[in-house]
Amino acid sequence: MQQLVNFFQSAGKIDAALSLEIANNFKEKVLAKNDLFLREGQVSNEYLVLTEGLMRAYAIDTNGDEKTTEFYVAVQPVFEVASFFGRVPSQENFQAITDCRGWVINFEKLNMLFHALPAFREMGRGILVKGFASLKMRMLSQITTTADKRYEALLQANPVLFQHVPLKYIASYLGITDTSLSRIRKELLDRERK
Repeated sequence: MQQLVNFFQSAGKIDAALSLEIANNFKEKVLAKNDLFLREGQVSNEYLVLTEGLMRAYAIDTNGDEKTTEFYVAVQPVFEVASFFGRVPSQENFQAITDCRGWVINFEKLNMLFHALPAFREMGRGILVKGFASLKMRMLSQITTTADKRYEALLQANPVLFQHVPLKYIASYLGITDTSLSRIRKELLDRERK
């Protein structure tokens, strides 16, 4: 639980006592590799702070193929924002890539805390703004940046992904084919050897 307390302190600049009070409203959650945290068609009712492991979100495209939309690493919140706050069925699946552990709180209890604790509400707002900005930057990079540069940026930002995540998920996230990803990786290795 200490990781959860530390997360609140760093994400919202909330003092230790209040962080512990908030953390006591969360319950531990364990997911085995490949378990689904959220399935398409369900309404997201749990907000997870991932403390160990790797997860991904993915949607099924019109051809029936999985398209990875996001990766989650420890210590990071994991939830489907449109479904969670809009109370509508999710269009995405959230899956454990490795064995995972974290802390969850349900929608009703989270909202109760948001209304009762202004500092926690501000922290939540900050997390949403940061998430929106990250999504916007990723969307723009899909338009304005080459696949090679997107790959290099992901490698620098999250090297742990490349140790545990199947390359097909990474290719899907980058918006490229497995073959293109293999070519990019080979070219990068060739450049490093020179």
